[in-house]
Amino acid sequence: MTDFFLHSFSTLGHGLIGYAIPFLFVLTIVVFFHELGHFLVARWAGVKVLTFSLGFGPELIGFNDRHGTRWKVSAIPLGGYVKFFGDESEASTPSAETLSSMTEEERAGSFHHKKVGPRAAIVAAGPIANFILGALIFAGMALYYGKPSTIARVDGLVAEGAAAAAGFKIGDVVVQIDGTPIESFNDMQRVVVMNGGSQLVFKVKRDGEIVSLNATPKLQERKDQFGNKQKVGVLGVEHKAQFGEAATTPVGFFEALKIGVDQVWFIIASTFKFLGSLFVGHGNPQDVSGVLGIAKMSGQAASAGFQFVINLCAVLSVSIGLLNLFPIPLLDGGHLMFYAAEVLRGRPLSERTQEMGFRIGLGLVLMLMVFATYNDILRFAAS
Repeated sequence: MTDFFLHSFSTLGHGLIGYAIPFLFVLTIVVFFHELGHFLVARWAGVKVLTFSLGFGPELIGFNDRHGTRWKVSAIPLGGYVKFFGDESEASTPSAETLSSMTEEERAGSFHHKKVGPRAAIVAAGPIANFILGALIFAGMALYYGKPSTIARVDGLVAEGAAAAAGFKIGDVVVQIDGTPIESFNDMQRVVVMNGGSQLVFKVKRDGEIVSLNATPKLQERKDQFGNKQKVGVLGVEHKAQFGEAATTPVGFFEALKIGVDQVWFIIASTFKFLGSLFVGHGNPQDVSGVLGIAKMSGQAASAGFQFVINLCAVLSVSIGLLNLFPIPLLDGGHLMFYAAEVLRGRPLSERTQEMGFRIGLGLVLMLMVFATYNDILRFAAS
């Protein structure tokens, strides 16, 4: 057991040296846009912003802008925060004593003296900024590289595969999966990979008619291009591009935006599907990844090219935006939950209740981080 963990940490240490710079690049972009969302809406709402920090802990470098906001980079680069006038801490927890002693002029710039609507808008702006960033990156990539257009045609069937068992035939063209239109073979792969073990309803075009088939992609362990082991859905079909078939087609600005929004929605829907599978016991908790896993993915993406780094930026931005909307005190979703309670009660929750909520939220977040880090270490050791 001791040798196992010594090997794990040795592998981890060597790996992280090459992953640190791309990881910090990706994380900094995602965190900056998240906090920028909070910052811009707060300024619009007339809230005084005291601090805009990338990272936590002691300040490394910084400056004050003309509005009195301290912009800084801090020593621990694993997140960031925007601190408003009236906040007692970086988690935006209020102090009743401080708030009650403010003058009318100070209250005008205080976050906690704003009505529920502006406060909720400021809090929600961070995750929304992450979604926007993800959509814009995906849209930009679609504009630059084009849209995959290889037709979702079945050119071969794997013996005893899910498609063969479901009644697929060579020449079938998949046009819809569970109500989702399929425009290319890539679209089909994307849906199948995320739905291993789940029954899907396929609409296929066969001899000019639409046929409905039910198939359950088999959950199999595969290695990606970087050698990482992943359990993915496999349908068991083969595709061979024919002469004259384009791999991609150019798209216009508005179509690219639609592709970007669709990609964001796909990540959100896939995340909820995964969480649902964990809840009913079908999912694998070991698939949960943390900071070390993201660092590894960042390094691998950097080795593959800038396109992969930017794509990871988009995926991570959407994922962090969604995570922050979960109703856990300490996260943005927890604040929104408190504001919903305030609307229902007609007054804010007591300071003691909010403090207890934040402590519970901190505990939950720390437990999730420990669990995810443990999974990451096991994956590093196995690689």
